[in-house]
Amino acid sequence: MAILITGAAGFIGAHLAKSLLARGEQVIGVDNFNGYYDPTLKVARARILETTSAFEMLHLDIAEATAFASLIQTLRPQVVIHLAAQAGVRHSIDNPFAYQHANLLGHLSVLEACRNQSSVEHLIYASSSSVYGDRPTCAGHGFRETDAAIEPCSLYAATKRSGELMSAAYSRLYGLAQTGLRFFTVYGPFGRPDMAYFSFTRSILAGQPIDVFGEGKMARDFTYIDDVIQGIMGVLDNPARPGEARIYNVGDNRPVALLDMIQSLERVLGREAQKVMRPMQPGDVTSTWAEITNLQALCGYRPRTPLDEGLPRFVD
Repeated sequence: MAILITGAAGFIGAHLAKSLLARGEQVIGVDNFNGYYDPTLKVARARILETTSAFEMLHLDIAEATAFASLIQTLRPQVVIHLAAQAGVRHSIDNPFAYQHANLLGHLSVLEACRNQSSVEHLIYASSSSVYGDRPTCAGHGFRETDAAIEPCSLYAATKRSGELMSAAYSRLYGLAQTGLRFFTVYGPFGRPDMAYFSFTRSILAGQPIDVFGEGKMARDFTYIDDVIQGIMGVLDNPARPGEARIYNVGDNRPVALLDMIQSLERVLGREAQKVMRPMQPGDVTSTWAEITNLQALCGYRPRTPLDEGLPRFVD
């Protein structure tokens, strides 16, 4: 099967490409290697993948609609897994037009290319837990895919929800089979250095203080990268039907308090963090918690890596 992955030099994209190659798939990666975080990390991920002959990495901005459509027409993939995006809740406050370009124009470019190429049987794309907004988790269950997602707290969240709605329209209009995946705080080796677990580790090792936003009262459904890849592979092997626009949560179903995560890091690193308590930042949400019943029913999805096991693997 020929599979095209956008954002293939990114954290999730590189791990996914590695897993697909290991099971014998032909994988084409697309990435623009932007400088949101140090691109040498993306180059290093790409070099690992390029040691396999069944993989090809192409440098391209997906928002260049004509070029991307031409690429899809030439390569004729059966599946497109669209992971490329401008990430980061806080960054969207300072650089809003980067999100308009990558997350809105880029998503539309992918939709147009796929709906005009008959070889594409299934489009899988990345969404985010941020679409749920800041809502309580005191009802005894996690966020459900059927919950209203109409009060985004950041432009990033708004663009990811917009992508879901655009995809739903394209499925109805053109019969494009699609599955959107709402990822919950993905972490692990070769991860994103802008995320808290990564930046905290660097600061603690360097003996520098860490800023703990929300006065340490926030919680996140930390999801280990291998579990995320298991979920994506399950969706790949159980595709949507023509005209179907599905959405699934991909999370751990175990929210962890931010201070507990820091304590876990301290145990792994063998040193105490210098914590500076800060108020919640604009765009942040108090907690996230994924209800994963639907993904379990689809493909037997079962997260296997609790935070106390995943963090040591990252630190190693």
